[in-house]
Amino acid sequence: MLALFVAIGLGYALGQVPVLGVTFGAGAVLFSGLAIGAIAPRAAPPGLVGTLGLLMFLYGTGIQYGAQCVAGLKGPGLRWILLALLAVVAALFAARAVGEMLGLPMAVAAGMFAGAGTSTSALQAAITAAGGGPEPTIGYAVAYPVGVIGPILLMGFMLRLFRPEIPVAAPALRHAEVTLRPGAPPQRLAEIEATLPEGIRILATRRNHQNAPAEPNTMLAGGDGLLLLGPPATVAEAVALLGEEEEGRLGKDRSDYDLVRVIVSKPAFRGRTLAEMPMPACPLRIAQIRRGDAVMMPAPDLALEYGDVLVLLAESGHRPEITAHFGDSVKGNAELSFISIGIGMALGLLAGMIRVPLPGGGGFSLGVAGGPLVVALVLGWRGSTLGIGWRMPVAANIVLRNFGLSIFLGQVAIASGRPFVETVAAQGPAVLAGAALVLATIVLTVLLIGHLILRIRVDDLFGVCAGATGNPAILAGANRLLGSDRADIGYAIVFPTMTIAKIIAVQLMLG
Repeated sequence: MLALFVAIGLGYALGQVPVLGVTFGAGAVLFSGLAIGAIAPRAAPPGLVGTLGLLMFLYGTGIQYGAQCVAGLKGPGLRWILLALLAVVAALFAARAVGEMLGLPMAVAAGMFAGAGTSTSALQAAITAAGGGPEPTIGYAVAYPVGVIGPILLMGFMLRLFRPEIPVAAPALRHAEVTLRPGAPPQRLAEIEATLPEGIRILATRRNHQNAPAEPNTMLAGGDGLLLLGPPATVAEAVALLGEEEEGRLGKDRSDYDLVRVIVSKPAFRGRTLAEMPMPACPLRIAQIRRGDAVMMPAPDLALEYGDVLVLLAESGHRPEITAHFGDSVKGNAELSFISIGIGMALGLLAGMIRVPLPGGGGFSLGVAGGPLVVALVLGWRGSTLGIGWRMPVAANIVLRNFGLSIFLGQVAIASGRPFVETVAAQGPAVLAGAALVLATIVLTVLLIGHLILRIRVDDLFGVCAGATGNPAILAGANRLLGSDRADIGYAIVFPTMTIAKIIAVQLMLG
C-alpha cells in the first residue's frame, strides 16, 4: 500500500510537468510505478487492487457518457463511430504485423496496441487474455507516451498542412435585454412570445421602471423591456423582431426582482422532472440549469440530478426561503448513491462473464473491463430505474474515475517494473518505433478519411480522433488547437464505443 500511494503521489506530480506542451496527468502514475517496481519488485500490491481501480474508472466513464453515446447513434454520430472503428481495426492489424516483424511476443504487441490507443481497459483485457503475465504492461508502458503526444502533434501538423476553416464556437445560450420598439402597440406577453422564433424564453419584463416576472397576461408596449434567453443566432433574430438590445436595462436593478443560484442537494429532488418538482411558495422562474460545465434550458421533462445548479429569477427578499427549499449545499456535488453503484457494478461484472461464441470456434467476453462499461453506458442513458438513480454529480464522477485509474495504473506498473527494465534494455527502440507506427495508423486513418473523403468539420473530426485514441489529455490538446470545446461532443460519442472495440480487439489478437 505504501508503494502504491507513493507511486500515485509521485506520478501526479510528474503529470503536471509539460512534455512538448502536453501534460500526462494520471497517466504519469504508470512511469512512477514502473520505477518503484524496478527497484522493489516485491512491493507490488495484489492484482485485485488494480482490478477494483479499473472497475471504478470504467463504471464512472459509462455513467458520465451513456446519454451522449446513445444520442450519438442518431445523426452523424454513427458515421463518426464507424470511422473510428475502421481506424482501430487498422491499428490492430498494424500492431500484429509490427509484432511479427520485430519478433515480439504477441502479448507485448497487444500491450503496444493498448498503449498506442491509451486504453487502460484494453490493457486489462490483454493481461487477462495473456494469463496474467507482465508482457502486455511492458508494451503498454513503452507505447503510452507516444499514444498521448503523437495525436496532438499530428492534429497540429494537419492544421498547418491543410489549413481547414475552424468554425467560430458560439456560446450555447445567450441572454439579451431588449427594449421594445417605440410606438409598438400594447400586447399581452403571450402574444409577443408567440411571434418569437422557437427556442426563445422570456424570463422577465420591465415596465414603469420596475422589473417583474414574465406572466402571460402582462401588458407591454413600446419602450418596455424584456429579458430573453436562447441560442445566440435565435436571440439575435428575436432582438431584430422586437426592437433594440439595451444591456443592463433589467440586470442593474435588483430591488424588486433578483437572480438566485442554488445547488440541488436534497435527496427528494434526485430524478424528479421539473414538472414534478415542488416549488417554494414564493413566485420564481427557472432561467437555466448548469450541470458541470454544461448549460441547459429548463424543460418540463428534464430530470434533476444531485449537484445541478439552478439559476432562478425571483422576487427580492426570498433568497433564504429558496436556498432552504433546494438545500444549496456544496455536498450535493459529492453525494454518491452506493446502492446504485453496488448494483450497477455487480450487473456489469455479471455481464462481463458472458462468453460470446465466434463462427469457427473460439469466442470472447467483455470481461471485467468491458462488462461494467457496457452496463454503465446503458444505466447512464436510462438515468433511473424503479426509483434507483444511476447518475452521479459530475464532480463526484471525476473523482471516482481519476482515483480508480490511478490505483489501476499504479498496481500494474509496480508489478511490471522489473520485466519492463529488462525488455526495454533489449528491445526498447524497436517497440517504440512499432508503437509510433500503430499510433500513426489510428490517427491518420481518422484525420485523412474524415477530412478528405467524409468532409467532417475539423472541430468534430478532432473530437472523433481524441475519442478513437482515448486519453483526455488528447482532447484537451485538441481543444487548445481549436480554441473551443466543441471536440467534446465527438469525444463523448466515440470514446465509450472505441473502448469496447479495443477490449474485444486485444482478445481476438491473443486468442
